[in-house]
Amino acid sequence: MPEDFYCDQVLSGKTPVDVVKETDRVLAFHHTRPTWDLHIVVIPKEHVRVLTDVTDGTLLAELLIVAQEVIRQNGFNGSNYKLITNGGTYQSNQHLHFHLVSGNPRDPNNPDQQGELQV
Repeated sequence: MPEDFYCDQVLSGKTPVDVVKETDRVLAFHHTRPTWDLHIVVIPKEHVRVLTDVTDGTLLAELLIVAQEVIRQNGFNGSNYKLITNGGTYQSNQHLHFHLVSGNPRDPNNPDQQGELQV
């Protein structure tokens, strides 16, 4: 896997994605290998390695606004969802990204099969 899948593959257009929401600076799309019933990724279109590297507060605000709009348009206001970002060794791809997940987790070895609900 390339070090920056999002720049090298998604933003370059080499790997097509199912776009959920897009602005000039942010892209939200269905994960290419989902591990939840609903699994959306929200990324900045410019390369930012990790959350602590963000120097422009308006970019961070736009990332969260896009996530908020996706949550609203999917009707998650009164439902269960998680918005997750990773850093350090928890981050397998070195490009800031947020996972918006809902529903049941899936078996990462068999993503087409639904997993058991985690409590």
